Amino acid sequence: MKYYLIAGEASGDLHGSNLMKALKVEDPGAEFRFFGGDLMNAEGGVLAKHYSEMAFMGFVEVVANLNTIFKNIKKAKADILAFKPDVIILIDFPGFNMKIAQFAKVENIKVFYYISPKVWAWNQRRVLKIKKYVDRMFCILPFEIEFYKSWGMDVDYVGNPILDAIAENEPDDQFKITHDLDVRPLIALLPGSRKQELDRVLPEMVKTADLFPEYQFVIAGAPTFKAEDYLPYLDGRQIPVVFNATYNLVRNSKAAVVTSGTATLETALLKTPQIVVYKGNPVSIAIARVVVNIKFISLVNLVMNDSVVKELIQEDCNSKTIAQELDLILHDQLYRTGMLINYDELAEKMGGPGASQRAAALMVEYLRRYPVIGSH
Repeated sequence: MKYYLIAGEASGDLHGSNLMKALKVEDPGAEFRFFGGDLMNAEGGVLAKHYSEMAFMGFVEVVANLNTIFKNIKKAKADILAFKPDVIILIDFPGFNMKIAQFAKVENIKVFYYISPKVWAWNQRRVLKIKKYVDRMFCILPFEIEFYKSWGMDVDYVGNPILDAIAENEPDDQFKITHDLDVRPLIALLPGSRKQELDRVLPEMVKTADLFPEYQFVIAGAPTFKAEDYLPYLDGRQIPVVFNATYNLVRNSKAAVVTSGTATLETALLKTPQIVVYKGNPVSIAIARVVVNIKFISLVNLVMNDSVVKELIQEDCNSKTIAQELDLILHDQLYRTGMLINYDELAEKMGGPGASQRAAALMVEYLRRYPVIGSH
């Protein structure tokens, strides 16, 4: 069968690549075409557009780049029609992907959504559009099942693909030697994969390093950037940037400072105490504070429905407050242990690996059982 996948950022590329790998097992004749990244490209098929040209986050940023977004949507529609897929698989990235879902319904193309949009966070009435345009939803967060049920929607919970990625990642016990790091304990900095995140968050992260000379701070390089892209933010500081080794950097670190996103959940499942930070465009944040109806921004706290990790947002995201929280994590054993105990409970809630395989098996089963839209 022919599969068209759309992932619009780094985490979507990771989960999309694992899903493609699993789909090839369930359907050896699978053909792929996709919007995604290097990891999906490595699984075969044709990369129609790289996510690095697509990822805009925040209300103001989206408005400023509307022309580019519309061009990308137009390209995706034309490319889908030319490819004639059996199914379109949308991976998170809701602003873009819901437009594609609506288009697919008009064109009578089946739509699967893998990794639900965060409709539970704001404008929950968007679920009505999902019910109208999406044939099957595959969720990865445990609380999403009850949420969708409350809207009269039956969805599949497949577990979280982060657990697959972690399980497949080999621990590097010689990490410091591998990456030519010194003997000091490590602090991981995960500033994110978008330029705007580097601009706003990374300067505060690196200033924190000045206050902890007994630790070596290391930046997790995003696949969208090169080493030289980080240099302007370091202001002469000797802070290494490590690429393609984020999980092992986090595993080998005493603590991590993490920009809000999928990485917060990954860091918790890797059992490294963390501080969650975020700083966006002031107008975007002001709008978000009005329309978003959740208590937390980090996935760790959302899944646990409790303040497990400290969230430093906007004006609180500065080197002084980051340093205060980091000092607690590093030197208050009771505080540190409490976070790690909560991580254990989180891991139990998330379940085990196998999400990609479960999702792929269900997708192929649905396609074979219900090849015609509306037949189920």
